[in-house]
Amino acid sequence: MKLLTSSEKIVNALDKLNIHDTYDLIEYLPYRYEDYSYNDEKELKDKDKVTLLIKLVSNVKHIQAKIDILKFYFVSVKTGIFYEGIIFNRAFYKNVLNMFDNFTIQGVYNKEKNEISIINIFKGEILENKHLKPVYHLPSNLSQTNYISLLKRSFEAIKDIYSFDIPSYLQKKYRLLKHLEALKKVHFPESNEDVKLGIRTLKYSECLEFNLKNVLIRYENNKRVEGKKKIENLKDINTFITLLKYKLTKDQIKAIREIILDMNKDTLMYRLLEGDVGTGKTLVAITCLYANYLRKNIGAFMVPTDTLARQQYEDLKTIFEPYHINVGLLLGSMSLKEKKEIKKKLLNKEIDIMVGTHSLFSSDVVYPDLGLCIIDEQHRFGVNQRSALVSKGELCDLLLMSATPIPRTLAIALYGDLEVSTLNMFPQKKEKIETYVVDFKNPLIFQIVDEMLMQNRQVFVLAPKIEESDNMASVNGLTNLFSSLYKDKVISLTGKYKSEEKDNILKQFKNKEKLILISTTVVELGLNVLDAGAMIVFSASHFGLATLHQLRGRVGRNGKYGYCLLVDEVEVERLKIMEKTHDGALLAFEDLKNRGGGDFLGKRQSGFTNFKMVNIVDDNKMFLYAKEDASYIFNHLDVAENERYVLKVKDKMAKEEKIFLLES
Repeated sequence: MKLLTSSEKIVNALDKLNIHDTYDLIEYLPYRYEDYSYNDEKELKDKDKVTLLIKLVSNVKHIQAKIDILKFYFVSVKTGIFYEGIIFNRAFYKNVLNMFDNFTIQGVYNKEKNEISIINIFKGEILENKHLKPVYHLPSNLSQTNYISLLKRSFEAIKDIYSFDIPSYLQKKYRLLKHLEALKKVHFPESNEDVKLGIRTLKYSECLEFNLKNVLIRYENNKRVEGKKKIENLKDINTFITLLKYKLTKDQIKAIREIILDMNKDTLMYRLLEGDVGTGKTLVAITCLYANYLRKNIGAFMVPTDTLARQQYEDLKTIFEPYHINVGLLLGSMSLKEKKEIKKKLLNKEIDIMVGTHSLFSSDVVYPDLGLCIIDEQHRFGVNQRSALVSKGELCDLLLMSATPIPRTLAIALYGDLEVSTLNMFPQKKEKIETYVVDFKNPLIFQIVDEMLMQNRQVFVLAPKIEESDNMASVNGLTNLFSSLYKDKVISLTGKYKSEEKDNILKQFKNKEKLILISTTVVELGLNVLDAGAMIVFSASHFGLATLHQLRGRVGRNGKYGYCLLVDEVEVERLKIMEKTHDGALLAFEDLKNRGGGDFLGKRQSGFTNFKMVNIVDDNKMFLYAKEDASYIFNHLDVAENERYVLKVKDKMAKEEKIFLLES
């Protein structure tokens, strides 16, 4: 159903939130609530936040100085206690306040002056069942009042047609609400219990839907397929491994064996390879691409950024040149002529392995015989999106890779549609990277930079923003600061540069023509600068621990010692764990506890990658119950409401997949 508004301004504002219809609107939930319950005035303490029902006993005095100030006296309707009220910078309230009506005010109590600094004012009394007011993350040009008004109209319009309920026997088993009723209680609660019950219902529903999607995809992947090619001579893979210039760890050998055995089955492979930064996932992937070449299939290696794609392309060309294996590169930033030429070569089977970003799976890219698709940093894609990618080849195996390791039991729960291979061992023993959490004024920052420059080693300096008024939080500000101190040794890089410019900047940094790189997190994903000795992250609290750990992994890749400085003055306690451990699984687990699944699993609103409600650690028991229930539903499709629920989930998957394909 379309949005129930004719305002283009509101439609455009909602579009920024990925809200395109009425169903999107009601599924977009408050992030907090303001509680307007009236206070017990006998227990008021200094600086308490208070809500009172009042009546003015004086006229409003308007003081115009550097700021507008309104002052007046009022009495509490419930207790008869007198107070002075003060309002800053909102002179328009003078026309609202009068001595005839009652008002509800919310503010901060100053005990010494018996004064309340007023934040919000409402006319009349707030009823007990209306004291909780939802607050939404909205664009600045869309008011909370207009949004809530649209919500009310939307609920009224769909009350008789909306239906996405879990089977009734599960509602009864867990004492849950119908889906629309749960949404209504979260948006328009009459009590704290309403919020708790609504959220509990929506969390379980999200867990069940997620697990059922996994069951459906696993079922599809476990179907036997006809005509899938096999690797005839496995000894060739052993020879390939022995000729690599790197000695593989036992973990890498085990993972390769698991993957190759899957590739040789009559079912499609659907496997996750997870491992900490530096455990050698790429070498495993390269070996599997070679195995895929042996069975005369085309391979696709998809990575998240142009920079990493170009790096992997150059590395694969070097490794596969002795085997006369042709490697191609396809990026969205290429010219139309370049894209057309590379697609033609692919169609004519002149390319054996294609490297690129999500453009590899655009609708006009045709693979004559795609046998293996490898996706690096898989958490950036949802479960439906992954399914869409594999559809480029009728008999295509899929290998996903993630540098965010989590405990195996949790991985199996999260990635219920996948088999899991894990790398725990490091190919070479790394010197420990010393990590320190420091404030912006700490002299250690520039002491470490000086030390690295004396050794002719590179330094990464990162910021969360490109442009910001605060010099210490932006690439531009930090570039100016470091350039003033280190002159021609500094170069900057952001996602706004064109591909050729990025390549040139990274080349200068790798070749030590420039020793200090100021950047955003474009360096997080696989950038390989062997002699880099320091990673300095400003405003580090903007990032999750798993991201900071990956950034730290850019340092000391040649086995030398190094430093990681996390510069901030907020969330210091959360960051301090980075000083104590280099265990990527533990840090990812902490992220899951502190931030839910969003930071760890990705930020897409559709499909697998972002739980809206569920925290996979806190809600783990609910998640595991839902996993069992999803299997039961799938195995009992003869029950009518199970079948109806499965069809609804399939419809959602199809819609999300279509959205993804259009985006790509």
